[in-house]
Amino acid sequence: MPLLSRRNLLKASAVAGAYGVGIGVAGKFGLAEAAPEPQLLTAVKTEAMLTEAGPTRDIMSWGHDGMPPTLMMRKGRPYAARLKNGLDEPTTIHWHGLRIDNRMDGVPFMTQPYVYTGDSFDYAFTPPDAGTFWYHPHCNTLTQMGHGMTGVIVVEDPADPEFDAEVVLNLRDWRLGGDGQFIAAFRPRDAAKTGTYGTVRTANWHQEPRYDAPAGGLVRLRIAVTDVTRIFSLKMEGADATVIAIDGNPVPKRFPLDLLQIGPGQRLDLAVRMPDDEGAVATLEDIRGTAPKTIASLRAVGSSLKRDIGDLGPLVDNPVPEADLTAAEQIPLVLSATAENAAVESICGTLGYSFWAINKVPWPGDTPDPTAPLAELKLGKSYVFNLENTTPHAHPIHLHGMSFTVISSSTREVMPLVSDTYLIQPDEKVQLAFVADNPGDWLLHCHIIEHQKTGMTSYLRVS
Repeated sequence: MPLLSRRNLLKASAVAGAYGVGIGVAGKFGLAEAAPEPQLLTAVKTEAMLTEAGPTRDIMSWGHDGMPPTLMMRKGRPYAARLKNGLDEPTTIHWHGLRIDNRMDGVPFMTQPYVYTGDSFDYAFTPPDAGTFWYHPHCNTLTQMGHGMTGVIVVEDPADPEFDAEVVLNLRDWRLGGDGQFIAAFRPRDAAKTGTYGTVRTANWHQEPRYDAPAGGLVRLRIAVTDVTRIFSLKMEGADATVIAIDGNPVPKRFPLDLLQIGPGQRLDLAVRMPDDEGAVATLEDIRGTAPKTIASLRAVGSSLKRDIGDLGPLVDNPVPEADLTAAEQIPLVLSATAENAAVESICGTLGYSFWAINKVPWPGDTPDPTAPLAELKLGKSYVFNLENTTPHAHPIHLHGMSFTVISSSTREVMPLVSDTYLIQPDEKVQLAFVADNPGDWLLHCHIIEHQKTGMTSYLRVS
């Protein structure tokens, strides 16, 4: 359920973190501690009611209950999941934004083998960070993600401040025709630009859903953009909303949600002060485009709790190491289009085109003979990405396995936000500092999936 109480959150995360028998689980980045019984996630094809035209067939999810479950974890407590593949093609699970052991990262043939039809794979790790994250396949991604395989992760910290309710929103589009059935996942001319947009927009697999929340109360609104293409410009009407975390990490200084742009792969935590009057509605809108679009709304119920958002305590910082800028090595990252337009052999589905590149190398990220790493990094050393976007389109660039701090931008003032995904604007140059503290091969790619699958992908090697 998207509406959660703090008591239920703590209860669920305590159950998920209860110790049991079985497999090992990642401590910091290694397998050491005892693990709980794994949560079963069965990849299946199913149906779902997404439009009034009737059930949409060929939905992909984990289980037959529609939207993938919101996974409850607790910071510093072991978690385990068993992926069982009931699809007719290979799949994996990537735990987007979680800084975990490389063997658990879910990238086929880079960190783990395929999980073939009928097979299973055990994931086990201890999330070091609290916040809002999400999970998805890293195999045939445009189809599997586009057909539904995107779920939200809530990593709870008992030290977090008290809210009166929590609402989780999983934002994604669907490429459906008028009959409610899937149409072509992409158009090449769009893949070479901003990406191919869906035709049906949903929050939690519903169009413009509404949830009840305590009047005059404080609601933690957790938003995950799990879409394969769409960039959102978010605004709240009818209530005061304060940004408290971005991409799982507390913001250095809270600020009101006036207009904030977030892209695929990113997450946003808001503290919403509900209206005092019963029946009053607060509406989350996307104002990117020609007219505002309602995403979801909250309806005030009951007598006003008369909470004050100024009384909300701070979120606890996650234990992300701070880069030493005086000794950091510079790594150039130039995002560009490519003149190549040829099919690329892929182990995990190909779009048949090459439109994009990182440092002049187009790579879809799942070829049987991977390109050399973008850079080979020394474990524990500090680095700075000098990221430059030479294209006329925005790109949400996501780094697996590690988090960076935003240092500077050529186009605007930025706060030193800790993140794993940065939405770089056209012609922007930005500096992202990080410590290479997690050994292994780590993917780096645009999270507009058509861009990822047509060349804007690379990886780093930390050893």
